[in-house]
Amino acid sequence: MYFCNIITHNRRCIMSKAAEQGYILLVEDEENLQEALKLNLELEGYEVTCAGDGAEALKKIAEEYFDLIIMDVMLPEIDGIAVTENIRLNNNDVPILMVSAKGSSAEKVLGLKKGADDYITKPFNLEELLLRVKKLINKNKRLQDKETGGDNYHFGKNTIDFKAQSATNYRGRVIELSRKEAMLLKLLLENKNDVVPREKILQAVWGYNVYPTTRTVDNFILSFRKYFEEDSRNPRYFHSIRGVGYQFTN
Repeated sequence: MYFCNIITHNRRCIMSKAAEQGYILLVEDEENLQEALKLNLELEGYEVTCAGDGAEALKKIAEEYFDLIIMDVMLPEIDGIAVTENIRLNNNDVPILMVSAKGSSAEKVLGLKKGADDYITKPFNLEELLLRVKKLINKNKRLQDKETGGDNYHFGKNTIDFKAQSATNYRGRVIELSRKEAMLLKLLLENKNDVVPREKILQAVWGYNVYPTTRTVDNFILSFRKYFEEDSRNPRYFHSIRGVGYQFTN
C-alpha cells in the first residue's frame, strides 16, 4: 500500500457541512487507497466524488463543479498529467493536488508545468495531505470571494448567500438554490451590466464537454425572474439578449 500513517479519525462525520468545506474529485485507481482517502476526507467534512481512471475523471469534471481535484499520476486510460493538461487547456482553474509514486524533481516540475497547483509523493502522511487540501481549497475560496465581494450579494430587496447556497427575495421568501443556479448567479453578478456569452456560461456552469440547449439556460433565467423580479414579464435585473447571451443589470 502506497501511503502510511493513515489513521481514521474518531470524529463525527457531519455531511451537512460538505458544501461549506468543499467538493472534491478524487482520481485514484487503487481501490484500497481510494476508499481510505475518501473516508478520511469525508470525516473532515468534504463531499467526495471518485473516479478510477482519467477518462472517467474528465467526464465528471465536465458534468460537475469541484473545489479541488486530487489527481493520481499513474492512471488507466489517460494518465494524470494528460488529464491535468486537458483541464488547463480548457481554461478551468480548479485547484489540482497531484499525487504520485514518482518523486524525482523532474517529475514534480513536469506536473507543476502542466498545471498542478501542488504535488505530493507516495508514501505520504495523512495529516500533511489534509493540510494541503485545506490550504488549496481555502486559497481558492478567498480568490472567489475577492472576485464577488464576499459570500453575500444584495440587489434591490434581494439577498444571495453563496456560502449557504440560498437566497432571500423581495417578499422575504427563502429560496434554496441548486449548485448550477448558484454558479450561474455568481457568473452573472461578477459580470454585472455586461452581456455574458452563452459559450462562457456553458463552460463555467455546465462544463466544457456538456452542451445543454439554449432553452435550458433560458429556463434558469426564467427561474431567476420568478425568484427575484417584482414583475417577471418586465425584468429589471435578468435579461436574455437574443443571439448573444445573458445579462444582469443593477
